[in-house]
Amino acid sequence: MAMYNEKVIDHFTNPHNVGELETPDGEGTYGSPVCGDMMKISINVKDDVITDARFKTFGCGSAIASSSVATDMIIGKTVEEALAITNDDVLNELGGLPAIKIHCSVLADYAIKSAIYDYAQKNGKTYKGLEGFDPNADEEDTHHGCDMEHSVDEMVAEVKAGR
Repeated sequence: MAMYNEKVIDHFTNPHNVGELETPDGEGTYGSPVCGDMMKISINVKDDVITDARFKTFGCGSAIASSSVATDMIIGKTVEEALAITNDDVLNELGGLPAIKIHCSVLADYAIKSAIYDYAQKNGKTYKGLEGFDPNADEEDTHHGCDMEHSVDEMVAEVKAGR
């Protein structure tokens, strides 16, 4: 049985920033519902500062905790500061995760970058922290060899419908 610290348990049982932004400036999804964990982060940006962030995560408690802490970490940061956040930063902010759950912090790192990538594409902006990043480039690796069959919204609807 994996052991979780109090901060991870708190972010899982009382997650921050859950849901969707009504009119997001950028959205990014990473993971695969077919394989397990999937994370969607949406952001609002004003004057190159992330003013709000929300998440929807389909996955385990570690994925939810990683999403919660990651959105806390990027709100109020400049886009470049948010792009500098790594999965190690998410892990450290959580106080660690069991080794088998470290991939959850990677989901948060990539979902943040994907949301900022979407924002940059929509607004014709370039950021040093996005150099070489393409959320679609490693599609097989991104989804751990699984086919992306559903969006987060579709998965949530299926779970609610009992499928």
